[in-house]
Amino acid sequence: MDLSIYKDVYVFVEQRDGVIQSVALELIGKARDLAESLGQQVIAIYPGHNISQKANELIEYGADKVICIDSPHLEHYITEQYTQAVYQAILEFKPSIVMIGATSIGRDLGPRLSARLNTGLTADCTKLEISEDHNLLMTRPAFGGNLMATIVCKEHRPQMSTVRPGVMTKREKEIGRKGEIINFTPQFDSSKFKVKLRESIKEKKSKTDITEAKILVSGGRGVGASGFESLNNLANTLNAEVSASRAIIDAGVLDHDRQVGQTGKTVRPDLYFALGISGAIQHLAGMEESEYIIAINKDKYAPIFQVSDLGIVGDVNKIVPLLTERLKSELNK
Repeated sequence: MDLSIYKDVYVFVEQRDGVIQSVALELIGKARDLAESLGQQVIAIYPGHNISQKANELIEYGADKVICIDSPHLEHYITEQYTQAVYQAILEFKPSIVMIGATSIGRDLGPRLSARLNTGLTADCTKLEISEDHNLLMTRPAFGGNLMATIVCKEHRPQMSTVRPGVMTKREKEIGRKGEIINFTPQFDSSKFKVKLRESIKEKKSKTDITEAKILVSGGRGVGASGFESLNNLANTLNAEVSASRAIIDAGVLDHDRQVGQTGKTVRPDLYFALGISGAIQHLAGMEESEYIIAINKDKYAPIFQVSDLGIVGDVNKIVPLLTERLKSELNK
């Protein structure tokens, strides 16, 4: 394979009902760093239907070019239609790197693309860097999160990785930034369309996604199932969201979409309360980039104190109610 014909850093832009997902903007921000290291450009692959009006927003967040793939076949995400469209765009433009969000859509699309392209795919990356010989260094947790593995795809292109939402940081929007919008029309093979979307039923959620929350009150094994009422009171006082470690999710106290950690979600709130959480490496992987971390744990040697900005040693079930009452009195002044 002649690797010299492959260049630029590409990002698959996930949109749902015409709304560009935050993970796509986060990946464009990271792609900007990688492209600058290589002296190359950032290209966004943007599939969907009636989406062209949002293409310029991707340029303002850091893309140099946007490949807009607008087709009625792409109005809703269906595996084969999207795979055909993005696969043909990659064949046509020959990217060196392709980054995809590790969402339900990205985890479905990424492996199918890599198989058709006969290249590798490193899933759930937490770190991406360029090596001295201009290869992509893709780092991800391995062996249950007990070590970090760095993977290199030296002999095949494109180099592909998926990254979970919240791991990378999107850049500030640069209003008026200029770039090129390319309209690409794939040739669909409808004989391979085996799945049809008959109806879309959306669950109504009253809670904010924890990846979007500014303040998170997170509980672990030390809180116990019965202790979450006090965490809810604290969260209500601070207008925060409640989340948890895996132990609490496995116990059925909260739904899986409230889990922080390697097998849950990666979060970056302004304030993170780690309550009764010991700080296993799997949990730290999902929250250690939080702006400010407050930990409460009765074990003064708990690993969570190594990453916290403020640590309190004591019984979380006694301290949290007192903290809540103190905050209420302060906020009501």
